[in-house]
Amino acid sequence: MKLVHPDPELKNQFASDNYAPICPEAMAAMQAVNQGHVNSYGNDPWTSRACNLLREFFETDCQVFFVFNGTAANSLALASLCQSYHSIVCHELAHIETDECGAPEFFSNGTKILLATGNGGKVDPDQVEYLVTRRSDIHYPKPKVLSLTQSTELGTVYTPDELQALRDCAEKHNLRLHMDGARFANALAGRDLHPAELTWKAGIDVLTFGGTKVGMAVGEAVIFFNRELAAEFDYRCKQAGQLASKMRYLSAPWISLLQDGVLVRHARHANAMATRLGDELQALPGVEVVHPVEANAVFVRFPQGVIETLQADGWYFYTFIGSGEARLMCSWNTREEDVSQLISAVRAALPETG
Repeated sequence: MKLVHPDPELKNQFASDNYAPICPEAMAAMQAVNQGHVNSYGNDPWTSRACNLLREFFETDCQVFFVFNGTAANSLALASLCQSYHSIVCHELAHIETDECGAPEFFSNGTKILLATGNGGKVDPDQVEYLVTRRSDIHYPKPKVLSLTQSTELGTVYTPDELQALRDCAEKHNLRLHMDGARFANALAGRDLHPAELTWKAGIDVLTFGGTKVGMAVGEAVIFFNRELAAEFDYRCKQAGQLASKMRYLSAPWISLLQDGVLVRHARHANAMATRLGDELQALPGVEVVHPVEANAVFVRFPQGVIETLQADGWYFYTFIGSGEARLMCSWNTREEDVSQLISAVRAALPETG
């Protein structure tokens, strides 16, 4: 069978960090474990090493599981935090609400999602207070979990103070805290804080830590800082088809990215490219960057006709997130020349003034 290689003239895109290839460190790790016969289902030395490195990374004795993708990570983690008659509070733009085809409700046997608002994709504590206290009768699904996205769907990052306010609200109402960290590495790089400060020290019970978007081929880590909540989570993974038989291919890339600061370095590069892209777009006439660029996403409002011109020119990006603005996402391998190419294309697409 003849392999068809991509068009060498095809430009790098800004639609999603999922478009990017595997980073060299992750690829090397998969190649390194691709020899000999090794115990399956996670009973291998690489999976053990990856779990221990994550414990060192967060500086706590957390319980770690590896699954294939973010939808499974979020859905199974949330199912472990509540019963079917409970509810989960999240931002109205959260991925668990808008992009997971009802998987969180499915895997938790019907747990209802309650939607909060908040500026910049961040949950407003007053909204949590309202949703939790509006009713307390048996006919209302009892709020049990507060789910936060870090970085948010609008590319912003919760500060430790913001997390503390939400933690106080959660503790007041006996809510467990889940963090969707599909782009947690970018949040870390954006705030330049220790991982513990944005997770268990901020009261997070369980984090779904994204590996795919930071350069892995496949794989997310579900990390329980509250180890009691991890009881029988391995059975949930098995039942949901998320227990990898050749687990070493999911776990070994974590080793390569957690050593020598590789993971945060890749995330910091993606953030830097997004910052440059946002600054250069904001300088163009009629172009507005509509949210602070705090991680690796740029949300922009273009003059009429620009989006259509860019798409006709072969540029891919999403426009369905937020209020219809274009979302431009940078990745670990976004180059400065990619940014320059896009800026030139936007400049050429702008309507003439004068």
